[in-house]
Amino acid sequence: MDHIPEEPVLYVVIGLVIITLMVLALPFSVKKIGEHLEPFFLVMGIIAVSVSGLWSWELVKDALKAPVMIRSLPIGIFQVVLVFGLLIHHYNKPFRDGIVNLADKLGPKIFLFLFIALLGLLSSVISVIVTAVIMAEVVAVLPFSRSHKIKTVVVTCFAAGLGAVLTPVGEPLSTILVNKLAGPPYNAGFFFPVDIFGIYVIPGVIALAVFGAIYIGRNISLQAEMVDAKYTETLRGVIMRAVKVFIFVAALILLGEGLKPLIIWYLDKISPWALYWINTISAVLDNATLTAVEIGPVMSRFQILSAILGLLIAGGMLIPGNIPNIVAAERLKISMKEWAVIGVPLGLVIMVIYFIALIFTHTHI
Repeated sequence: MDHIPEEPVLYVVIGLVIITLMVLALPFSVKKIGEHLEPFFLVMGIIAVSVSGLWSWELVKDALKAPVMIRSLPIGIFQVVLVFGLLIHHYNKPFRDGIVNLADKLGPKIFLFLFIALLGLLSSVISVIVTAVIMAEVVAVLPFSRSHKIKTVVVTCFAAGLGAVLTPVGEPLSTILVNKLAGPPYNAGFFFPVDIFGIYVIPGVIALAVFGAIYIGRNISLQAEMVDAKYTETLRGVIMRAVKVFIFVAALILLGEGLKPLIIWYLDKISPWALYWINTISAVLDNATLTAVEIGPVMSRFQILSAILGLLIAGGMLIPGNIPNIVAAERLKISMKEWAVIGVPLGLVIMVIYFIALIFTHTHI
């Protein structure tokens, strides 16, 4: 597979473990890295692929195509971020006024509940990419303090990351999942994801919306924070944001490919329960890559469920974990440390809740 040796190679293992530790540690310990994740992850991705010896023209093309194409269609996150950004830049006043008036009319709690729930559930229909851009632009103009904006973004990203799995349209992870399980015994089709994950994901999205409404909304006074709602982004800033998102997505493709040997060499030694927790690595890796490596038709329904839920939840814990995180963090200039303060504890709580749910439902799957 991808020219990866069947048996672990010691120097490759050591090198990739060091790279993984650097990816996890340096954004928190070095301020400049935490504030400029795109070049850092690009360098780490290049080093990882070099250590693994997996360079190919196909990989380079995949890394360059991923930000600008979706399922062979000539549209991707780069274009969506750029076009939406330009539209908001041009029509920022009516857009801002509309959002502020709606938030004022509904009140913070109801607005936040509807915002998180709708984006979480619609992400599987309009795609996680469109969801990410809408979320980022709406939060950017909300009359909230920076602290409340960051909390809103993180909670909404957890909801969108969960909800996007429900159809193959939502995100690459669910597309890959359906493709890999299209044959016997699952014969997965369009509604396979909602059939297997719906009973876990839909209540989870609603619960996150309730949590966000209470956790964030109870401390917000729109009148007191209205001054924070001014639009300040320049045209250059809009363009550079799209470029940075392009670099980040390409970097994650390289990093995921570079670390693939570790996953392949040690995956078959991991139980479903352990895999659920080990998939917290999705917080810094592309979960579509992990799905492509981990999931196969020989797995039981429970193994698929536990592996994918682990990936989905962990994807909200840190900025690199999911597309909405990357887009929103770039739009609002959120550092890795700022995200982690909220995302890691919230993600761990959600992981524990779902783990308990899996234990109780295991015998019925």
